[in-house]
Amino acid sequence: MKPTLVVMAAGVGSRYGGLKQIDPVGPNGEIILDYSVYDALRAGFGKVVFIIRRDIEKDFKAIIGSHFADRINVEYVFQELTDLPAGFGVPEGRSKPWGTGHAVRSCRNAVKEPFAVINADDLYGAESYKILAGYLSKLDPSDNTYAMVGFRIDHTLSDHGHVTRGICEVDDNRMLLSVVERFKIEKTPNGARYQDEKEQWVDLQGAAIASMNMWGFTPTLFKYIEQKFPPFLQQAGGNLKAEFLMPSIADELIKAGKITMKVLDTPAKWLGVTYKEDKPEVVRSVGELVSRKVYPSPLWQ
Repeated sequence: MKPTLVVMAAGVGSRYGGLKQIDPVGPNGEIILDYSVYDALRAGFGKVVFIIRRDIEKDFKAIIGSHFADRINVEYVFQELTDLPAGFGVPEGRSKPWGTGHAVRSCRNAVKEPFAVINADDLYGAESYKILAGYLSKLDPSDNTYAMVGFRIDHTLSDHGHVTRGICEVDDNRMLLSVVERFKIEKTPNGARYQDEKEQWVDLQGAAIASMNMWGFTPTLFKYIEQKFPPFLQQAGGNLKAEFLMPSIADELIKAGKITMKVLDTPAKWLGVTYKEDKPEVVRSVGELVSRKVYPSPLWQ
């Protein structure tokens, strides 16, 4: 059974000021999503599900989705603020959806096979897709054995400011024990460090594992999300900025013994544009991959 790639893309328009402003990073105008889907195709994924907003549907399909329509089975689902369990409504003043857990929930009727989840604007590297596809292709849809691609923290930092990452604790068998969001992680001459709740700096080892929202699940995840979303809404739904996040969901399920999650180590370096000053480095890195024949140019020939 070929796994499915789920792409969280509902924030694309708002982040970039409109789909037509999505910046190219490849030598022929390719965007990060082009390389992500290309890597997934090579790795053996059989379908792509894009999670988008209804208001960007037309532009997204024309500007981005059209690249893949004849190359892989493509479906679209919508992350909508009003897509809530029975008995819940949108609080007055809430304008944005409920986070990555809510995004993944939106594809509950479209995905029936083991699947990966990625961010639309992150470049994870060809090796990462091969590793994750190899793991997912061996799973049964009823399994509760999930996976996460883990990146070395020093492969995920920006030279231009601090970042937020899910820092992972793993056991000797590379099983995930916990994942905790750390804020204000920055690069220093002596390595990475983050600022804790007391605004104290804490050092991180270069080999510390970071979650970059590259997950591997089976459809059993959806029943757990349905169980956890109502309590979240009851407790935090009144907070207009509260988010139902996949790292927190995974952490709770692991600690409750509901699932296991294998951490799949990748040699790839994550690439993304956290700050506008990051773009030249992403363009340079993609150009280097093209020159090494990792990717053809143009990508879609």
